[in-house]
Amino acid sequence: MSTPLKIARLNANQSDFAQHLDVLLAWEGVSDKAVNNRVEEIIAAVRERGDAALVEYTARFDGLQVDAMADLILDRARLELALERITGEQREALEVAAERVKRYHEHQRQESWRYTEADGTVLGQQITPLDRAGLYVPGGKASYPSSVLMNAIPAKVAGVPEVVMVVPTPRGEINELVLAAACLAGVDRVFTIGGAQAVAALAYGTESVPRVDKIVGPGNIYVATAKRAVFGQVGIDMIAGPSEILVVCDGQTDPDWIAMDLFSQAEHDEDAQSILLSPDASFLDAVEASLNRLIGELEREAIVRVSLENRAALIKVDNLEQACELANRIAPEHLELSVEDPDALLPLIRHAGAIFMGRHTPEALGDYCAGPNHVLPTSGTARFSSPLGVYDFQKRSSVIFCSPDGASELGKTASVLARGESLTAHARSAEYRIKP
Repeated sequence: MSTPLKIARLNANQSDFAQHLDVLLAWEGVSDKAVNNRVEEIIAAVRERGDAALVEYTARFDGLQVDAMADLILDRARLELALERITGEQREALEVAAERVKRYHEHQRQESWRYTEADGTVLGQQITPLDRAGLYVPGGKASYPSSVLMNAIPAKVAGVPEVVMVVPTPRGEINELVLAAACLAGVDRVFTIGGAQAVAALAYGTESVPRVDKIVGPGNIYVATAKRAVFGQVGIDMIAGPSEILVVCDGQTDPDWIAMDLFSQAEHDEDAQSILLSPDASFLDAVEASLNRLIGELEREAIVRVSLENRAALIKVDNLEQACELANRIAPEHLELSVEDPDALLPLIRHAGAIFMGRHTPEALGDYCAGPNHVLPTSGTARFSSPLGVYDFQKRSSVIFCSPDGASELGKTASVLARGESLTAHARSAEYRIKP
């Protein structure tokens, strides 16, 4: 039998609970000086030497020796070949997931609009897609085809003409599932490069890699640091922290189910966080017993154990309303409302990346095939951020057309305000349009 887990047990009413919660939630994702300096060097080298730098870094970091950048490019035919190579079961699963993700995101697409005022002035908003989006995908054995679908499909639904994907292939190891997902998601070009150098190539362009308008997708600390460094030159989706799950349960769900839901995040990596809130102390005991009984069955037991013992907690609350208050304080990436009537609690939830309703909606379904995006705000940023979506690949431009009468009336208002700011050229520009 495995060594019993040492998971934090807290009570929301204990006098020092707030301090314990702050310690539990604390996570520092800022790169250290050495990582920042290395990333800056890599970005500078790619800007200066382009493809040559990419070939050099691919050999150094990925153990893949090539003669030229052309050897690091996969065309559409290669993606179609990957779709043929995977098993029928894998292809069917990818196709089902891709169709569901597409159908959901089509509801997010915004359209241009305008209205006309009585004097003929027309105001509105024009919606246009980005010209080109870049997708970073981790490579090797730790590849995630689901991330390809979640990042590329919204871009294509938004109308982005070209989606470029970068994915490292350590020692030439290619993940056919990732390429098959890229094929189904409509990715246009793939470059087998990774790390900070791939981010730099997407942000600034090289002889072979086109410059993009926005970079999305997960990566390690070097990728995250590079994305932060190039932000402003290009857009980025977010700087993601470790994966998180917060489960609110009334004590009536099978404790084995809840234990496995907590495991599902803990197995991502040692920094992932799993928290359970319940008003039923005996249920917390039952879930803890399930965690201890089931952990030995997990392939990633070592990772799960570190995650749970360092960052997990089983928290007793007075009632479900208090649980919702705590959920808003935590603002989790994933929130499961594993209760009899989740709709009754939903109005109380203000901050969460994705909300999974009821006992039969585990977070794992959202990761793969429910339809909504699994790229979600972490580390409390759900207080002000939203899931990745079609709107991240669309731009909004204001449209203003003034009729002669409209310009005359608006000119009077603009003149007063401009002179109040001592911007006389603004005022005179507006005054020229005022009818005598």
